[in-house]
Amino acid sequence: MELRHIRYFLVVSEELNFTKAAEKLMIAQPPLSRQIKDLEDELGTQLFVRKPRGLQLTEAGMRFKEYAGQILHLAERSAEDIREMNRGLQGTLYMATVEGVAPRMVSKWIQKFHEAYPHVQYNLWNGNSDDVSGRVMNGLCDMAVITAPYDQESLEGVEVFSEPWIAMIPGDHPLAKMPGDSIDLIELAPYDLIIPSRQSRLNEIAGWFTPLGVKPKVICRIAHMLNAYELTARGLGIAIYPNAASSYTSGDEVVIKKLSAPSVQASYVLVRNAERTPSTVAKEFWEFVMDNFIEEMK
Repeated sequence: MELRHIRYFLVVSEELNFTKAAEKLMIAQPPLSRQIKDLEDELGTQLFVRKPRGLQLTEAGMRFKEYAGQILHLAERSAEDIREMNRGLQGTLYMATVEGVAPRMVSKWIQKFHEAYPHVQYNLWNGNSDDVSGRVMNGLCDMAVITAPYDQESLEGVEVFSEPWIAMIPGDHPLAKMPGDSIDLIELAPYDLIIPSRQSRLNEIAGWFTPLGVKPKVICRIAHMLNAYELTARGLGIAIYPNAASSYTSGDEVVIKKLSAPSVQASYVLVRNAERTPSTVAKEFWEFVMDNFIEEMK
C-alpha cells in the first residue's frame, strides 16, 4: 500500500464519484478506478459499493477512512518535521474557507505568515460550511474558516469575524422602495425567500420568524451567494444572506437592506480538528493568527 492509494481513496470517499474525484486529483478516471481496485484487492475487501448514481462506502470503507486520514496526516507531519530540522519551517498548510469575507481574511494571514516563513506552501480549498467542516474532520485540511453554527465537540473554534445579515431585494420590488437601509423581518414574511442551503441555516432563519407567529416562505436554498444574487436580480425572491453578499451588487437591480427586529449577526469561525495533533506548520500558523490578528478582530 502506497500513500497515493490513501490520498486517492480519501478523495473518492469524499466525492463518492470516480469522475469528480479524478477531476479533483487531476488524473484520468480509469487509472483512478484501477488504483482503488488494487487497494481493495490488497485489503481483501470491498471499500465501495458501485451504484448507477455513484458510490457508497461499505462498512469496511468507513472504517478504513478513519485510519486513512490518520495515516496520511502522520506521514505528512513526519516528513515536515524532518525537513524542518535542517532548513527551518516548511511544508504545506492545507486550508479551506467558505465564501464571503473569509477569503480576504485568510489571504491577509497567509501574506504575513509567508513573510515570516517563506518556505511554507499552501493548498487552499473553497466550499460551503458543511463541506469545509467535513474536510477538516476527515483530515483533508488542517483548518478552515466557516460560519457558525458548527460541531463544537469535533472542532475547536475561535470566532474571527461577524457581520449583519441582510436582505437582497429585487430593485422593482415594493420593499426596495421603502425608505431607510434596514428592514424589519416581519416585512419579509409574505414573500418568497432565497436562503443558504445548510439545514442549520433553515432552522436558524425559521427560528427568527417563530416569535413573530409566522413561517418563512422559502422557495430556494443555495450554497453560494453569487447564485442567490443572480436569482434575486431576476425577481425570483428576496435573498437572506450575510452582508458579504452585498459586494455583488451593481446598479439598482438589487437593493440591500440590513435585517432588523431582530438584528442578527453571522459569525465566522477559524476551526481545526479537536482530536488530531496538528502538523508543525499548522500549529505555527494557528498560533500566528491568534497572536497577530485575533485582537484586531474583536
